[in-house]
Amino acid sequence: MTTSAGHLIVKTLEAQGVRRIYAVPGESYLDVLDGLHDSTIETVVTRHEGGAGFMALAEGRLGSVPGIAMVTRGPGAANAFIAIHTAWQDATAMVLFVGLIPQADRGRASFQEFSLDGWFATTTKGIFVIDDEHQAGDVVARALRLAATGRPGPVVVGLPEDVLIRLTDAPVPAVLPLPESAPSATALAKFSTMLTEAQRPVIVVGGDGWDTATSTALADFAAAAHVPLMADWRAYDAIDHDAQAYAGWLGYGRSENAVTALGNADLLVFVGCARTDVLSEGYQVALETPSIIVTTDAELIGHAGRIDAHLSTSPADFVAALPEATTVRGSRGPQWLKQLRGEQLAFTRSGADGGQGVDLGLAFEALEKALDSDRILTYGAGNATLWGHRYLSHHQPKTLVGPRNGAMGLSVPAAVAASIMHPGRHVVAICGDGDFFMNAQELAVSFAHGGTPLIVVVDNGIFGTIVDHQQRKYPQRPSGTSMENPNFAQWIQSFGGHGELVTSTEEFAPALQRALSSGLPAVLHLKTDPTTMGPGTVAHQATNNAQESIA
Repeated sequence: MTTSAGHLIVKTLEAQGVRRIYAVPGESYLDVLDGLHDSTIETVVTRHEGGAGFMALAEGRLGSVPGIAMVTRGPGAANAFIAIHTAWQDATAMVLFVGLIPQADRGRASFQEFSLDGWFATTTKGIFVIDDEHQAGDVVARALRLAATGRPGPVVVGLPEDVLIRLTDAPVPAVLPLPESAPSATALAKFSTMLTEAQRPVIVVGGDGWDTATSTALADFAAAAHVPLMADWRAYDAIDHDAQAYAGWLGYGRSENAVTALGNADLLVFVGCARTDVLSEGYQVALETPSIIVTTDAELIGHAGRIDAHLSTSPADFVAALPEATTVRGSRGPQWLKQLRGEQLAFTRSGADGGQGVDLGLAFEALEKALDSDRILTYGAGNATLWGHRYLSHHQPKTLVGPRNGAMGLSVPAAVAASIMHPGRHVVAICGDGDFFMNAQELAVSFAHGGTPLIVVVDNGIFGTIVDHQQRKYPQRPSGTSMENPNFAQWIQSFGGHGELVTSTEEFAPALQRALSSGLPAVLHLKTDPTTMGPGTVAHQATNNAQESIA
């Protein structure tokens, strides 16, 4: 059947299982928008291209197919770049469609012209431009497949304005199965031998794509084999935090005991991730520890240090092929596992932080108790998120979205997308005041699509992470790190949402219950003490030590 290239793109996305696209409309891809008019795909119109990109990233992390964002040429693509960088460093599957100038206008510095390759080449898995209308469907199908296979990541597809309206008889391409990746008998034998001989092994999980069956099976195996499980930075929804083998996470905000355990391990098995910068404390810890890597990334992008075996397989295929746990336990007793598990439980035991305003240690204790077990948590960047990482638990995969590259502004759009994807579930964004207002406008999208996220804004009037660094390197010389904030509760109320300004610890729990029961997008604006840094920071530890000395 004859159709336009733009409409063929939409039909291909439908066939690939795409349920939503996140877009800021542009005149450069009007024919695709026209195709979406009668499509089964929900078009989520966002307020900023960065928000659209972050929502697509959340869809890719929480869903089963790559997230899709659509923006226009030049300025639109520039605004979306932050999400591409995040998806690249986070290894999250998404496809960004960018409207382009007509073919005949190229190379003439025409209105909003730019180079896709020049901008995106270093932070994408692939860049395609649909210059042939008959190839439109094939290019789209290839882009989605490339984003999802191997090391997942972002792909960019250019849409020349004039090509989209050309007619074609090309069919919608068939959906191809993803490659299978069962580990070889030789590789499994080496894994079994090394694990049997180890006395202090650690399995580190990470990356996207985990499912409940895989997570549960690995947790059961690890407990029976006396192997503690640790998680990569912002990937700790891969394992149920109530699992006997779960021993915490590595990266920012981790416990000192976790770093010590990493350094003391005599075998590291990385499943779905690699030994990267943040996980290894800036390439400083456990680089020469015997290591087995289980990942479909053939290039091992970001990995540092020793490799004894590389199993090019997915977490699901690896876990399905695991031997009986008792056969690889060797002479290893449960002491190592019990020690690390006990240290993590002690580390996540909440308590008072002190200071003026809302005590976040006690507030997050109340938040943990109030949320359903299948809560979805989203984060931006900054010290404010560390309370959530430490005190809020996960019990199944695909319940956490946070920028592993440290990008600010992700928390709100990710929560909006998650709430649209999963109506009825508790979806909570944890963010600082700086992070919140970078993309707070995307809360407007919730009202249009029925989302009801709760945004917890920790307002200490500073860029806390930078202040923490500044105090160590330039003590008593604050510069460029303070901000003045409006009343965020009144701001969300102006949309028709639920908002409350919380200025004391006692006010938090009742305000939380009202927000969760409101059935509306909600903001809790927490006023906190700027001298109280996030748990795990140097400043926070110094404060706690001083309080203990006084006590």
